[in-house]
Amino acid sequence: MRRKIDAVLSRTLIVIMAVMVINVLWQVFTRYVTGNPSSFTDELARYLMIWIGVLGAAYVSGRNLHVAIDILPMRQNKKTQKKLKTIVTMLVILFVFFAFVIGGSRLVYISYVLGQQSPALQVPLALVYIIIPISGLLIMYYKISDLNTKEL
Repeated sequence: MRRKIDAVLSRTLIVIMAVMVINVLWQVFTRYVTGNPSSFTDELARYLMIWIGVLGAAYVSGRNLHVAIDILPMRQNKKTQKKLKTIVTMLVILFVFFAFVIGGSRLVYISYVLGQQSPALQVPLALVYIIIPISGLLIMYYKISDLNTKEL
């Protein structure tokens, strides 16, 4: 299951990045060649960058490639290292649950109820923000999966 999620997530990130590159190239073309910049490209690039950053955090978390300060664990024995990793993983799960899942869900709900729309694209901002709780759930899945394996 984890490999399937990794594959879908990596392909999704590749597609989003490709769309963002094409979008920015179109912006440059319309600005400098036609002299009339496209009205939606700046906003679309911003929202795609948000999605790449937040989804990328979930992907990196699942692959255990995130930035970590490992000075303290390196000086401990294996048993203490495992305890520290377990504590850190549990703290990450708690933080992600409250900040991404609960906080992100509230943000999506408030944006939806208020009917907020983006200025240029006219898409509901709830669609832009929905990636926050989705990414939070993915990070939680990965970290709970890490707790259940012996590799922690």
